[in-house]
Amino acid sequence: MAVISETIKDMKGYKLHIVKTEKFKTNTIVWKMKTPLTSENVTKRALLPYVLQSSSKAYPSTSKLRSYLDELYGANLYVDVSKKGEYQVLSFSLEIANEKFLSDPEPLLKKGMELIAEILVNPLAENEAFDRETVEKEKRTLKQRIQAVYDDKMRYSNFRLVQEMCKGEPYALHVNGEIDDIPALNEQNLYEYYKQAFTEDELDLFIIGDVNEDEVQSIAEGLLQFEERTPKSLEAVKADNVEEKTVKDKEDIKQGKLNIGYRTNILYGDQDYYALQVFNGIFGGFSHSKLFLNVREKNSLAYYVASRLESHKGLMMVMSGIEFNNFDLAVKIIREQMEAMKAGDFTEQEIEQTKAVIENQMLETLDTARGMVEVLYHNVVSEQKVSLDDWLNGMSKTTKEEIVEVAKKVQLDTIYFLTGLGADK
Repeated sequence: MAVISETIKDMKGYKLHIVKTEKFKTNTIVWKMKTPLTSENVTKRALLPYVLQSSSKAYPSTSKLRSYLDELYGANLYVDVSKKGEYQVLSFSLEIANEKFLSDPEPLLKKGMELIAEILVNPLAENEAFDRETVEKEKRTLKQRIQAVYDDKMRYSNFRLVQEMCKGEPYALHVNGEIDDIPALNEQNLYEYYKQAFTEDELDLFIIGDVNEDEVQSIAEGLLQFEERTPKSLEAVKADNVEEKTVKDKEDIKQGKLNIGYRTNILYGDQDYYALQVFNGIFGGFSHSKLFLNVREKNSLAYYVASRLESHKGLMMVMSGIEFNNFDLAVKIIREQMEAMKAGDFTEQEIEQTKAVIENQMLETLDTARGMVEVLYHNVVSEQKVSLDDWLNGMSKTTKEEIVEVAKKVQLDTIYFLTGLGADK
């Protein structure tokens, strides 16, 4: 039996993805829009969903919109801006009770879909401009969101690593854009970009829950229709000649942040992607990994250490917090763990343990509707058709030889160290 059964239908200007499941007592509606990251639009795009979710024509203030959500049995509405490879993705999500479990026969799914459509296509706007007050309020909040990255040194050091490692590549752009771009944004140019996004973006609507597929399709057809388009797609930038570099910044901090970026040269949907998952798990992904055991446990060098993959960009990042004077030793031990992976210095037991943890993690992700959408959306971004069963199967069949082959493809690109003002190095 399939882990997830997804039906995809071509609609006018977008794709409708329906996952019929009895797993949840709620229905989840998620609208996603994707386009290549560009420096001229990244900040506008980061602002747009927050302006749209704060009000609409029918609900001209945030309080009116929120009180309507309360009427819908406390439905939850949230937006998000994320980066998947070289793309910037906007998400609008609504989680609403399934009327099957209520004594009131009110058509909540239909009302939820109507509300998402209202937010997307009937914004609070007139004369080709959004409401000025709303835009100004959300500009202030966006500024705070960008500032928060600088204030959180763990996130900041990862951002700096990406900036240095991917110079000249769209991926170097921060998902929330640039503080310096915010003053130039206004109700007119943001509205102009809103129209452009709905004309050009790749659009996808996900409905997850115990629903009737024909009913969902019929409601969607009545509510959402857009111009047909060929979505812009980008080849992920693969660096051919990787030259190792080390970058150090100094700030008034108490703990050093050591972040190391590798090029895996493997993307989601590639044949050796499954082996890459297992490789990352053994190397630094989990608490039984080489990095955790050798850098943190045996040598007590790090407060935290882990590695994670960027599947649509072919990157692996190692993040760790260390004492300023432990930089050389920590880098040396991390390099040794990578060499051990390339030499096949790991056991069948480590492989099996890692596969079990990955499978568990995946099944846990599928325990939430939003998790299901994120997993299924990988196929949209990668333009692949990888079913969950194929994914789990491919991962569980991965051999030691395949993991070693993957390890040999991984190249160290950039070592980034955020150190203290008084540190020697």
